[in-house]
Amino acid sequence: MIPRYSRPEMAAIFAPERKFALWLEVELAAAEAMAELGLVPAEDIRVLRGKVEAAGPDLVDPARIEQIEATTRHDVIAFLTHLEERLGPEARWLHLGMTSSDLLDTALALQLVRACDLLLADVDRVLAALRRRALEHRDTLCIGRSHGVHAEPTSFGLKLLGHFAEFRRCRARLEAARREIATCAISGPVGTFASVPPEVEARVAERLGLEVEPVSTQVVPRDRHAAFCCALALLASAIERLATEIRHLQRTEVGEAEEYFHRGQKGSSAMPHKRNPVLSENLCGLARMIRAAVVPALENVVLWHERDISHSSVERVMLPDACILTDFALDRLAGLIDRLLVYPERMLHNLERSNGLYNSQRVLLALTRKGLARQEAYALVQRNAMRAFEENRPFLELLLADREIRAHLSEDELRALFDPSWYLRFVPRIFARVLGEERGS
Repeated sequence: MIPRYSRPEMAAIFAPERKFALWLEVELAAAEAMAELGLVPAEDIRVLRGKVEAAGPDLVDPARIEQIEATTRHDVIAFLTHLEERLGPEARWLHLGMTSSDLLDTALALQLVRACDLLLADVDRVLAALRRRALEHRDTLCIGRSHGVHAEPTSFGLKLLGHFAEFRRCRARLEAARREIATCAISGPVGTFASVPPEVEARVAERLGLEVEPVSTQVVPRDRHAAFCCALALLASAIERLATEIRHLQRTEVGEAEEYFHRGQKGSSAMPHKRNPVLSENLCGLARMIRAAVVPALENVVLWHERDISHSSVERVMLPDACILTDFALDRLAGLIDRLLVYPERMLHNLERSNGLYNSQRVLLALTRKGLARQEAYALVQRNAMRAFEENRPFLELLLADREIRAHLSEDELRALFDPSWYLRFVPRIFARVLGEERGS
């Protein structure tokens, strides 16, 4: 991923230096497990571990591995050859009975688990920001929209609470994906354990904090990785849904909320007045890229027989990029929510732009309760609603002048139906349902 959309901690997980360090960690864990089981000389493995620790992070040279791979055309063999150069004769016990996928898939699991841990922390930041702003605006009245058109009043805090609940679901999916991807396979060619006993796999899994793959067929089944990518895709859609809402609210004609505009920031190279929702637009674009991993991940599930490598080239690009972009997007979103400018006065202004038409259902229900057939009541209300819309007149004024309406509803009854606070009376209960009872009062 290009540096523009990369954060250092996440990018480092997929950097060559960290990848090869994880490969070495897996190989040493397998060798030490074999030593404990008496399959290889324990003293040689102690010497090997000592050499690794003495050399420190400079032991593995990615440039040298790349140089060897130019001849071997095989990255794992190039890696093992490099270790033999650096560690001496004891290195012959590394990779004993293992196949390349044992190393690659187990190390990939470690990478994805560590990436997941960062992403979970990112989601927690988004949740904290959404919770704070939702509570801040729990009673901030605004118009709700369906089809982009005024519907009935809601609260801005309730809007944010809905996003909070979605991100909480996303977090649960990500936790499930972490559990599913945290799988170790040290089972040898075609996964039969013919060259390395299951006890080695069990000990490696315990050392590395992973679970064993029940049936590995030489590779860890790729439905696990597909589930991980689907969890990221749903998270990306949650990001885009919130970003799209902010983009709409920042439109000049709406103006109910706005991204924070920094001192010295420029919105346009041509128009000095511009304050554009660039962060939200950026997030919508990044979400497309994250979701783009889903189809390749699903197609990677289908491999020939026990193993092929058609998935490998895809994952080398797809998995790091999806993790790095999701990390970047969540960080950007958390900051956007935290500093979002909210304009309650504009919300009230927009609420009344439709001349009180948002109360049409209340009038309909009141007439129905008075004994009118629903369709008859609907026709009476719609007749006045269309006049209010077409003539730009107050809806209440037209209702008060309508004799058929007044035959059933008094002036006081009609005016009582136009109290917007009525629409928010159950909002505290919704907050209590999501955040706990103490937040509903």
